Amino acid sequence: MSRLHVFDLDGTLLRGTTASLEIARRLDRLPELLLLEGEFAAGTLDTRGFAAAVCRLWAELTPEVVADAFDAAPWIGGLPEVLADIRRRGEHAVVVTMSPDFFAGRLTALGVDEVVASVFPPLPLRGAPDPAGILTPADKVPAVERIRARLGLGREACAAYGDSVSDVPLFRVLEHTVAVNADATLRGLARHRYDGDDLGAAYRLARSSLAGGAPPGAEPSPPAARGTRTPVREESA
Repeated sequence: MSRLHVFDLDGTLLRGTTASLEIARRLDRLPELLLLEGEFAAGTLDTRGFAAAVCRLWAELTPEVVADAFDAAPWIGGLPEVLADIRRRGEHAVVVTMSPDFFAGRLTALGVDEVVASVFPPLPLRGAPDPAGILTPADKVPAVERIRARLGLGREACAAYGDSVSDVPLFRVLEHTVAVNADATLRGLARHRYDGDDLGAAYRLARSSLAGGAPPGAEPSPPAARGTRTPVREESA
């Protein structure tokens, strides 16, 4: 039986940061981006307003800068190994994120089968994005529903990995969920919780859940990436 693994990007695959923050660092526009992040956190700026603002902020952005930001970003340990194991099993890995498509889309080169992200104008950015193409947390659910329906999979064959309130809508509809370095809200919703720098450990928790509660290690799992830290904590609900 095939399965679908749905990963969040910011704070989940990216450790303690977001795609927007990594791009802003490369452009030396971090203070301005942090102000926008603060407005977003306070609720005075929604996802579509945030996207329009960063388009204005990133007028100098080029594909080369995006590539540099992507390559230098702090990715969670074990990501290539997990993606390779998913593919080896004939399963599917997707990333669903509100971050820009020009950054998130690069994950397909690492083994992600499909990326659903906010659609921005071509680089260099010379106009505002179409609001209809900017994802919100609620959009994650229909995106996953479309993918699983196309693959002929039920919700019981899907696992979600996330870290924050933007993942709440998806965690409310899926049973097999892993909160990865997550905030208190998502930890309370998740079936499993993991804190640390080894995606393989979170992946093993998901596989345990998908297998009907078999203990971690009951199925072969990919090794942690060389040089990653020892997992801090694994918990199951």
